[in-house]
Amino acid sequence: MKIGLQINNFSFPGGDKKIEPTLYEIAKAADKNGFYSVWVMDHFFQIGHIGKPEEPMLEAYTTLGFLAGITEKVKLGTMVTGVIYRQPALLVKAVTALDVLSKGRAYLGIGAAWNEEESKALGFDFPPLKDRFEMLEETLKITKQMFKDEQKPFKGKHFKMGRPMNHPNVTSKPYPPILIGGGGEKKTLKLVAKYADSCNLFAQGGEEMLIHKLEVLKKHCKNEKRNYNEIEKTVLSFVDGDNLNPEEIIKECKHLSELGIDQVIYSIGNVYKIKPLEVFGKKIINQVTKF
Repeated sequence: MKIGLQINNFSFPGGDKKIEPTLYEIAKAADKNGFYSVWVMDHFFQIGHIGKPEEPMLEAYTTLGFLAGITEKVKLGTMVTGVIYRQPALLVKAVTALDVLSKGRAYLGIGAAWNEEESKALGFDFPPLKDRFEMLEETLKITKQMFKDEQKPFKGKHFKMGRPMNHPNVTSKPYPPILIGGGGEKKTLKLVAKYADSCNLFAQGGEEMLIHKLEVLKKHCKNEKRNYNEIEKTVLSFVDGDNLNPEEIIKECKHLSELGIDQVIYSIGNVYKIKPLEVFGKKIINQVTKF
């Protein structure tokens, strides 16, 4: 079992001028205290269940580049990139640059996108869900092709590329893990089985729902002739940084591990205080890695 950190809130004490030094301290502490990965959301406004749209939100790949430069061990990725926000080749180039400059620590996190309000506000096209899933599958095909440096033209319904070259290519072997976010049973989990190295589900949906989603993924893997055990299963969870209970967190991780989860990615309330990360490092992560 691995433990990751999602940084989804940049409303730090001291306002905008404190974002850079606070984020620096958070990332350094996560790296020092044994977190396996650090993730940022790929949004441009803050999302509803966390705060108001007007609250600060950093562009994801610029932020990951900053994090790559100040950390040494943690994996880095988006949780997750909406497929409508970037042309596939630009996304692949961004993740490749992150992978090269971090010495092989990149994930590619991707999904079909959902934030219509944000998209319309900033002028991003927001096609119907059917089209977004078609775009997602084409992007996954392009990604695999570019990571393999196969430069033959790509012609899809939504994207056309004359020469999808990717130099320098990725450092990770065979390529950065592709994580697809979401638990949609007909399309999302089928795409996981067909293309992904990792998936992300919500722990808050309850144990029965999580078990059900994993069973659906198993069926898709069987249909796609894919080894289910090759796919990393991750979940998002939340803890209050001011009231950490290491025993309860260890218990939760052990139970999730028994269900088949490989990595729990925590959003930690008031993580800017740094102490919660130190508690994870001293009392939780070493125990959890045994599962």
